[in-house]
Amino acid sequence: MGTLTEEIFSYKLGRTVEEGETVVVDVDHVMSHDTTTPLAIQAFRKLAHMNGGRVFNASRSHIVFDHIIPAATIAAATLHRDVRSFAQEQDIGILQEGICHQVMPERGFVTPGSVIVGADSHTCTYGALGAFATGMGSTDIGVAYATGRTWFLIPRTINIRLTGALPSGVYAKDVTLEMVRRVGVDGANYRAIEYSGELVERMSVSERFTFCNMAIEMGGKAGLVAPDATTQAWLEGRTDRSYPMLAPRNPRYERVVEINASSLQPLIACPPDVNNVVPVTEAEHVQIDQVFLGTCTNGRLDDLAIAANILRGKTL
Repeated sequence: MGTLTEEIFSYKLGRTVEEGETVVVDVDHVMSHDTTTPLAIQAFRKLAHMNGGRVFNASRSHIVFDHIIPAATIAAATLHRDVRSFAQEQDIGILQEGICHQVMPERGFVTPGSVIVGADSHTCTYGALGAFATGMGSTDIGVAYATGRTWFLIPRTINIRLTGALPSGVYAKDVTLEMVRRVGVDGANYRAIEYSGELVERMSVSERFTFCNMAIEMGGKAGLVAPDATTQAWLEGRTDRSYPMLAPRNPRYERVVEINASSLQPLIACPPDVNNVVPVTEAEHVQIDQVFLGTCTNGRLDDLAIAANILRGKTL
């Protein structure tokens, strides 16, 4: 019995696992993208004696081209060529359908109770579906490609409990910025962050993705939301695999942070750190020359629809 993280690892290992324990566990999926795969390949090659030089499981190994696609330079094109050659050798499909942290869940590779590692810090996004997902360096990912296993120090958990209702003009990202402001950019170092409360229960999977994606901005090892009926409905048609509906049981949290969203207003993070959060009204005097819509935090269709509604009818 314990936090959602402890429940997931206990389920995976078939025994009770507690925070502070070091474990070696089989991973369900391994991911790298176009800029992190080359170093992962180098690490993998050093373990060529394992599995006859093959990845542990081609169907659970994933390479996504999304950071520099299409290739804009000769160097990028050369990188793509080398990664494609490795993928063909290993029978790994290369995904070129969008942001890696959106593609992985939409393809059904993320399910509740799974353990996923990726060579990108925002891999923690997948915890929105009740998985334990975390980013690792390319060398560690290369080892995971070869062995299908990795080690973890089971982290302590911070519970962020969200209540209230979102005022007009306030969205999941605003709530997330308030979390970062409260916790700090390093306030959750190597902690799992578990999001709960009535507001989370009412939120869509897309909004939960936003919460979990930003766990790393507080130093978090992972961000998690316990799976529920909303999770199941989102996964319907995306996967036919069975999965456990794990939930925290009598958890011992290191800290509980309570936020009532009803009192929030639109927020913005200003330089130099993401926890330098102020109301948007305090930054109205700042002239903006360029805006990018489409990040892994808020690049989904519903996010673009919100932006379109704000911009509708407005011209320079």
